[in-house]
Amino acid sequence: MLARWLKFNAVGIAGCLVQLAALWALARWLRIEYVLATAIAVEAAVVHNFAWHEIWTWRGLGSHGRIARLLKFHLGNGLLSLLANPPLTWIFVHYARMPLLAANLAAIICVALMNFAIAEWWVFNA
Repeated sequence: MLARWLKFNAVGIAGCLVQLAALWALARWLRIEYVLATAIAVEAAVVHNFAWHEIWTWRGLGSHGRIARLLKFHLGNGLLSLLANPPLTWIFVHYARMPLLAANLAAIICVALMNFAIAEWWVFNA
């Protein structure tokens, strides 16, 4: 379990970088309102993380059931992240007066433990 937890966190850190880069590009370059940009960036990170969890964190599960795991990952980790990240980012920006990327990073950290629990015991549970 410890090795899986470490892999999960490594993928999560990479996914965090994907999310922050996507948020920055969407908000800065494309001028998309930051709460909507946060939701889009979360989806990019969810897809990234699922792919790496399949390849590395829970390697060996095979292709059988992959679509079901993808749906469960989106319903569990994706939905939690989509429901938590935009409002938490808004709260951190407006009430804590944090810069956008710092606020989003704080939101990501808030849901990390719940995401591991969902992935471990529901999504990738063999």
